[in-house]
Amino acid sequence: MKKTITLNNGVEMPMMGYGVWQIAPTECERHVSEALEAGYRSIDTAQAYYNEEGVGEAVGKSGIPRGELFLTTKVWISNAGEEKAAKSIDESLRKLKTDYIDLLLIHQPFGDYYGTYRAMEKAYKEGKARAIGLSNFYDARFVDLAENMEVKPAVVQLETHVFSQQVRMRGLMEEYGTRLMAWSPLARGMNNLFGNETLQGIAARHGKDIAQVCLKFLTDEGIIVIPQSTKPERMASNFDLDGFELSDDEREAIRRLDAGHPLAADFNDPALAKYLLGYDEQFNPAKD
Repeated sequence: MKKTITLNNGVEMPMMGYGVWQIAPTECERHVSEALEAGYRSIDTAQAYYNEEGVGEAVGKSGIPRGELFLTTKVWISNAGEEKAAKSIDESLRKLKTDYIDLLLIHQPFGDYYGTYRAMEKAYKEGKARAIGLSNFYDARFVDLAENMEVKPAVVQLETHVFSQQVRMRGLMEEYGTRLMAWSPLARGMNNLFGNETLQGIAARHGKDIAQVCLKFLTDEGIIVIPQSTKPERMASNFDLDGFELSDDEREAIRRLDAGHPLAADFNDPALAKYLLGYDEQFNPAKD
């Protein structure tokens, strides 16, 4: 597996990272420490995961030089707008116990995301972020922002897996040198991923498991992946993608699994927009 990918500003980013979505704040430090022990050097968190402090604690105690780590976080909707986003970026730096964030993303395409992006551009120019980008921006919203902002998005993070390979978005992103980063790269097990006969056959031929086959396919396609697990043995196996290569026929068989649309979330759905706009009030543990 290629270990890193070059972003459009020259920054090298690991192809494999560890995601901490839905990991409880009280458990995050332990699981990130386990991931670091397994060899991960890229950690993906977000303001709305409420576990940035756990990531910061694990990183600080790891003894790994900061320059060998790659930290991603995301600005949430409730912090949208230039002034609020700027304050939230400083707060994320404090929680992560670092002077800079390697990749800073807008989490959702709602609220004053143009103001947020301006704050991120300023953070980038001040050295608080090494690269900036987007999460869950599709089609016209992505192109509109990419065309109008000075710093082109280095990364767009989208639901991406064998059933949703984001072929259209990858084509749109290519013009700007923007890289695709996959959230839920194992589809959260949806669509009977682990019972899929095509994937089972390929895994059996290589003596690997289906998760490894899926992650290998995505990284071979130049897609950054951030699988999440709280089991050390699964962290290790997800990270171990060396020692086998998918054939052209196998890659083509996997491409045919693409449904052409996401399974978990439709960001054109008004109901999803309303849900996300109220998320902070519902789920912020500090408000309990």
